Amino acid sequence: MTPTYKSYFLFVGMFRRIIQLEHYSILKYLIKWLFLSLPLGIATGSIVAFFLWLLNFSIAFRFSHSYLLYFLPFAGIAIHFMYKAWGKSSEKGNNLIMDEIHEPGGGIPPQMGPLVLLTTVITHLFGGSAGREGTAVQIGGSIAQLFAKWFNLSERDVKVLLMAGIASGFGSVFGTPLTGAIFAIEVITLGKLKYNAIIPCLFASIIGDITVDAWQIKHTGYHIDHLQNNSFFFSGYLNWDLLLMIKIMLAAIAFGLASYVFSEMAHNIKKLFLRLIKFTWLIPFSGGVIIILLTFLVGKPDYLSLGVNPEYPGSITIISSFTNGGADALSWLWKTVFTAVTLGTGFKGGEVTPLFYIGSTLGNSLAVLMDAPISLFAALGFIAVFAGATNTPLACTIMGVELFGGEYILYFALACFIAYFFSGHTGIYTSQRIGIPKNLDSKYKNEATIKDMQEKRNGYLAVKFRKYRF
Repeated sequence: MTPTYKSYFLFVGMFRRIIQLEHYSILKYLIKWLFLSLPLGIATGSIVAFFLWLLNFSIAFRFSHSYLLYFLPFAGIAIHFMYKAWGKSSEKGNNLIMDEIHEPGGGIPPQMGPLVLLTTVITHLFGGSAGREGTAVQIGGSIAQLFAKWFNLSERDVKVLLMAGIASGFGSVFGTPLTGAIFAIEVITLGKLKYNAIIPCLFASIIGDITVDAWQIKHTGYHIDHLQNNSFFFSGYLNWDLLLMIKIMLAAIAFGLASYVFSEMAHNIKKLFLRLIKFTWLIPFSGGVIIILLTFLVGKPDYLSLGVNPEYPGSITIISSFTNGGADALSWLWKTVFTAVTLGTGFKGGEVTPLFYIGSTLGNSLAVLMDAPISLFAALGFIAVFAGATNTPLACTIMGVELFGGEYILYFALACFIAYFFSGHTGIYTSQRIGIPKNLDSKYKNEATIKDMQEKRNGYLAVKFRKYRF
């Protein structure tokens, strides 16, 4: 055998051995998902950027035309019939995406993204109290489903791409790409992480965030005032303020309970209206009327819409809650009621930004009560109430770092994980599976989803009520 042929066979043999290596398969996996995540992230990020621009415009327009609030009931009717005519299964929103990830069925209709974008803008234009994350996630999910069909992906890959769509939508709408990736793998199943999807989710979330930034859409900035270090002992080794940590743990319990109240109120308002009102188009109309009456009762429009930008000097917003005197004692409760009524009666948007508002204003009030740093407690409430309502404490801890900096990560984790446990087995996403119950001795441990747990809990409470009523 000539040296040339010998070299050829050696090269072929070495190439075959490389192909058989696990690392070669991993490299192919990375390249494949980078290829799939790139168009997904760009498409989702571009539509989310357009959505954020349109949303900011509609909110500013309502600020200068406050009479639009009086048309909110009629906007609700319009949203109802739009979903009735074109929505199909889109009405389920984020829960539909989760159902498709768990057990693929009819798929996600392509009209989900455009429809939720339009109806969310309508909700905010007329003063409904809602968020924006649900819209961004549904945009990402509908685009992912469309791409999965175009690329003829397997059922396993469709599930992963849908999770990447969630990550891309979430990461781009808040400017938190790492949070978006962790959120997507954590929110699907309570107590378990879908690490098989982390690379696609990370790719899609980063690309989506870069795309929004390329469109020159700016996210709101937040700031925690510098804290004076008061180490109780082990100075030089542990720079922990133990008294402050105790206060944070107590506040975290309150944050978890606030998450529980919000989730239960939103679900039960929906059930109540379905039980009381025969004609479903009257439900959003009634919800709009209630929001108008609540605004008159409170005497100010602070609890309408997102609650990020001030409508007038001195209004209570998420930003103001980071300052002394920036929130009323019951601001968090009013926002809970406004948002639960808005979403529970059929208006569209998301729950997360209202949860930020609820958490930051509650944190402000607790800081005053406990003589604690106001901006820190507002930040802790911001992420911890969200953690409890979505059952994603790890993602919310990361969000604290991305939004407020890594200096207080220990406090972020403490608040988020305690709030997660004290929110109980409830949440804003009823299709969330139960992987590992928060309490292994819980009577709900054999239930499959959050919805199953809620139904069992409601039945249990109904039996107790009948037993003890006079």
